[in-house]
Amino acid sequence: MERGYMLLLVVLIIAMGRGEGQLAENFYSSSCPNVEGIVRQAVSTKFGQTFTTIPATLRLFFHDCFSQGCDASTMVSSPNGDAEKDAPDNLSLAGDGFDTVVKAKQAVEAACPKVVSCADILALAARDVVVLAGGPSFNVELGRRDGMVSQASLVKGNLPEPDFTLSQLNAMFAKNNLNQIDMIALSGAHTLGFSHCNRFANRLYSFSSSSPVDPSLNAEYAQQLMNACPRNVDPSIAIDMDPVTPRTFDNVYFQNLVSGKGLFTSDEVLFSDPASQPTVNDFAKNSGDFNGAFATAMRKLGRVGVKTGSQGRIRTDCTVINS
Repeated sequence: MERGYMLLLVVLIIAMGRGEGQLAENFYSSSCPNVEGIVRQAVSTKFGQTFTTIPATLRLFFHDCFSQGCDASTMVSSPNGDAEKDAPDNLSLAGDGFDTVVKAKQAVEAACPKVVSCADILALAARDVVVLAGGPSFNVELGRRDGMVSQASLVKGNLPEPDFTLSQLNAMFAKNNLNQIDMIALSGAHTLGFSHCNRFANRLYSFSSSSPVDPSLNAEYAQQLMNACPRNVDPSIAIDMDPVTPRTFDNVYFQNLVSGKGLFTSDEVLFSDPASQPTVNDFAKNSGDFNGAFATAMRKLGRVGVKTGSQGRIRTDCTVINS
């Protein structure tokens, strides 16, 4: 009996160390009851200025959570250029995502000073942009605190690469307590946003010695990509990741994979690998299945490496580590 109690105590301590199980949907019910409405309004206003708000904010949330946990450390700016946002993998994060969170934080601070973390505001904003694009709504767990460390050197190896295999994708997501279905569902966020040509140019011009063009690419789609991204193209040129409905959160991304129109190798492998193909086929045919899996995966993503209780702090300025 005593041994069982001690084991339970150890499990609880480990869970607390990870920050798991301490988030709650009603965390600010008394301290800042209108926080969700305030953030939603700020996000909606920003969206009214530019559509990029949607993919930029969603991608920022993912990059933040996979690097040191969901603690808004990717929001921090460093005068020395050595914060998380300065890491090579984060240089392509669009400024509109950062600006969305900053604007929402300013609005929340005006109503509830020093109460709501930047990490929670980013989590709420990520949900809100999905809804604005026509995707599913879901309840967001709250109670995160902001991280105290933001270093570019800590990012490398924590984000999936465009040439990852299924096993590499699964391994990286598993490190963050996300399973294969979560990974495939979250990959569906590629139904929004854009990518720079250099992230997939190898599939067009140097795939293999026998075939410069990746044979898994739909031939017509490959030609469209080459027209948009000729050799030695301006590195600032970017194209939509979903060539069919790039401004709508839907399951067309998965229909594209079935048709050989996945932009990255790490997209197309979800369909070409027999282990993941059934899930892709299901999501391509059933938008409800995809939406449900995406909402579940987003809630699980929001628990990754969170700081709660006495860990971290509540920043008043999301861009300054000690604000």
